[in-house]
Amino acid sequence: MSQKSASTTPATQTAIPAEASGNPRLAKEKKLEGLIAAGIDPYPHVFPRSHQAQELQDTYKDLEAGVETEDAVAVAGRVMAMRNNGMFLDITDASGKIQVFCHKDTMSEDALKVLEFIDIGDIIGAEGTIRRTPRGELSVRAKKVTMLTKSLQPLPEKHHGLTDVEQRYRQRYLDLIMNEDARRVLRTRSQMIAIIRRFMHEKGAIEVETPMMQPILGGASARPFVTHHNALDADFFLRIAPELYLKRLVVGGLADSVFEINRNFRNEGISIKHNPEFTMIEAYHAYKDYNDIMTLIEDLVQTIAMEIHGATQITFGEHIIDLKSPWQRRSMVDLVKDYTHVDFMPMDAAQAHAEAKKLGVSVDPKANWGQVVEAVFGEMVEHNLIQPIHVTDHPLDISPLSKIHRSNPRLVERFESYINGWEMANAFTELNDPKIQFERFMEQVAQRDAGNEEAMMVDHDFVTALEVGLPPTGGWGMGIDRLCMIMTDMHNIREVIAFPTLKPLKD
Repeated sequence: MSQKSASTTPATQTAIPAEASGNPRLAKEKKLEGLIAAGIDPYPHVFPRSHQAQELQDTYKDLEAGVETEDAVAVAGRVMAMRNNGMFLDITDASGKIQVFCHKDTMSEDALKVLEFIDIGDIIGAEGTIRRTPRGELSVRAKKVTMLTKSLQPLPEKHHGLTDVEQRYRQRYLDLIMNEDARRVLRTRSQMIAIIRRFMHEKGAIEVETPMMQPILGGASARPFVTHHNALDADFFLRIAPELYLKRLVVGGLADSVFEINRNFRNEGISIKHNPEFTMIEAYHAYKDYNDIMTLIEDLVQTIAMEIHGATQITFGEHIIDLKSPWQRRSMVDLVKDYTHVDFMPMDAAQAHAEAKKLGVSVDPKANWGQVVEAVFGEMVEHNLIQPIHVTDHPLDISPLSKIHRSNPRLVERFESYINGWEMANAFTELNDPKIQFERFMEQVAQRDAGNEEAMMVDHDFVTALEVGLPPTGGWGMGIDRLCMIMTDMHNIREVIAFPTLKPLKD
């Protein structure tokens, strides 16, 4: 049948009562009532789908315009467009779009009846045969259309989409329906995590799980969230890092390499690159040091870029970023000297405070030497580090879980990896001397007593574990949210988190 003759018999439409015509929600409810009155289940239990839309697009890509087949298929998806009073329906599923052609030549009168009740936003199933319209659109010539879910909420207007940014995050389901880019980003995130997991398994690491509720705050410097366990009548901290538990597993000999893809919670500010609830991979490798970990991180990021983009060069905003190994490696103090022309290495704390003041960097008066250096680095250097770089050899003062540097006792064997001016990873040659670790914990306690809410507590059992013996170990953590931002050219962390933290609505 020709396109012209097909379009001369439009599907019928049930008249909507006048009181509902200006109210999309009410109009949909009236159609729901009509379905029920007609004996049609608006929410059936199952539908025997045979193909996704993209499968059909791929299978029949060479089918010529105007050609009909007898190939029977069953598709399902959400109605995103209706033309000719419902004769042509565009439905989308998780894979893509397919057109459904509804006509009395192939649909019985009873089968046509369901078309009266279909709106944009409804989820339907269609059973029929494959054809390519004379205009070149791959279609399912329907023999039967089944209402699978009657949608009662009108979708945002197609051409303007969901433009309210806050609404996009609060109603992510609408964002995903209307915004292909939102779907692309979250699918890329899932692909990234799968790549990371496979990469680690190929390195011989095993995946483990550690507690999300911890009785002692440790593993990082951060303000925690606190929750109460009623049965135990005890407060617990939501995990800020899994570090101390993962090291216990290495002590126990579970494996030479362990990792966890974990959720962490830090009771801090929200910004374009900070969400209070975030995802990391954290891993520990026996008999490795921080030099080995630098190479491992470069390999991992390169692997992700190649699998997602097919290249190590990616575009992020106005920058072309080259993720190819090897990355530059520079010490924190040397980078500060490069950008400020001030060498903090020979200074004491008082001198460092004086120099920071000259540079216009605000520093807590109680800050020690390492904290001053860190503050100057954050203010004067960090944002310049666009291309991948490992910032190495941090001050001992700010690194209570890291091993002393082999050539400078004022520093530790720690690095942070930066891309686009953002910290992406943090890694150490791990401290495994129990006596020194206990002393470091006590220094943290002194800082807490002096008002530093981010300082750690003493974990006596962890010290005991070190007394049992932790082999030489390299450890690292990488933020998956930020890495996903880099890989998808997204400039707000909320775009790469399906359900970012938002201020609760009062009403």
